Amino acid sequence: MKNDLDKKDVSRRYFLGSTATALAGIIAAPSISFGAPAFIKNLGKPNSKIGGVQIGAITYSFRSMESDAESILKYCVDSGISAIELMGYTGEDFAGAPTMPSVGNAQRSQDLSEAQKKEIAEARAAFNKEMATWRSSVSMDKFVQLRKMYNSAGVSIYAWKPNALGTNNSDAEIDYACRSAKALGASHITVELPNESAQSQRLGVIAAKNKMKVGYHGHLQQTFTAWDEAMNQSKANALNFDLGHYVAAGFDPIPLLKDKHKDILSMHVKDRQNKENGQANLPWGQGDTPIVEVLKLMRDQKYKFPATIELEYQVPDGSDAVKEVAKCLEFCRKALES
Repeated sequence: MKNDLDKKDVSRRYFLGSTATALAGIIAAPSISFGAPAFIKNLGKPNSKIGGVQIGAITYSFRSMESDAESILKYCVDSGISAIELMGYTGEDFAGAPTMPSVGNAQRSQDLSEAQKKEIAEARAAFNKEMATWRSSVSMDKFVQLRKMYNSAGVSIYAWKPNALGTNNSDAEIDYACRSAKALGASHITVELPNESAQSQRLGVIAAKNKMKVGYHGHLQQTFTAWDEAMNQSKANALNFDLGHYVAAGFDPIPLLKDKHKDILSMHVKDRQNKENGQANLPWGQGDTPIVEVLKLMRDQKYKFPATIELEYQVPDGSDAVKEVAKCLEFCRKALES
C-alpha cells in the first residue's frame, strides 16, 4: 500500500477486504433490498479493481458448476469479481444458439465402435454447419441484453471467447465473433495462438474491419517472440498472455511484461511450478509463478490490462469454484494493498 494513503482509505480497504462475506449477507437482506439509498445499493455490487488493477476471472474457472448466464453472474457476484472473460458457450446459449445433440452412451473414445465414431463425427459436422448458419444471421439483441444484465449487477465483460475463431470457421463466423463482442461490451476476443500464420492474418484483417482486437492465448508454446508474427500482420492482433503457463514453459515473465505490456489485452493468472519443479498447477502461493511481483508491477507501472483469475488447480474437498476464486481474489487484494 502506498504511504500517502490516508487513514480513511486504509479503513475502507480493510473493511471491504476483511468483511466481504458478512457484507454480502447484509446487502442481500430484505430490509435494505428495496428503497435503500443509492450508496447502500452500490455496496451490493462486486468491485475487484484493486490499487488501479482490474482483477477479473474467466468463466472457465466455474466449469465444475452450472454454466448458464444467470448462474455465472451469481458466481461472479458471490466471489467478488466485477469483470470477466466470457466463454462462448454461456453467451451463445443465452442468445438461443442450437445445442449439440446427444449421441452415443460411451464416455471414452476407446469404448466406441467405428459405427459410433462415424455417427458422432456426422452429428458434429451437422451441428457445426447449423451453428455457422445461426451465427451468420443471429440478432445482437440478446448479447446486448446479456451485457445489460451483467452491468446492472456490477459485472463488466472485457473479453469474449466464442468457439468461432478456428481455421474451420467461416469469415462470417469470425465477423459474428467481433460483432457479438461489441454487443457484450468487450474490448477484445480471445483465441488460442494459431499454428498457421495465415489464420492469425485472417483474424487480424476481419477484426480490424470491425474495429475489434484479438488476444492470442498461449500455453507451453509461449516464448518472448511467440506473438511477433501475428502482431506484425495486423494492429488488431495482440496478446492474451498466460502468466502461469509462461513460467511452466521455463521463462521469467517480468521482462516480457515490461517490454510488451502495451500489446497485452488481458493476462491469465494461475500458479504453476516451473519446468524444474514439475509444472503442476497449485493453489496460489504454493507454485513458482511470481503473482505478487507481477501484480505490484502492474499497479506501480499503471498497466491497463486486466489480470484474469483462471482456476486450474484441483478444488479441495468441502469447497467449490466460487470459494476458490474468492480466495484467489483475496490473494490479489493482499498483494496489491501491501
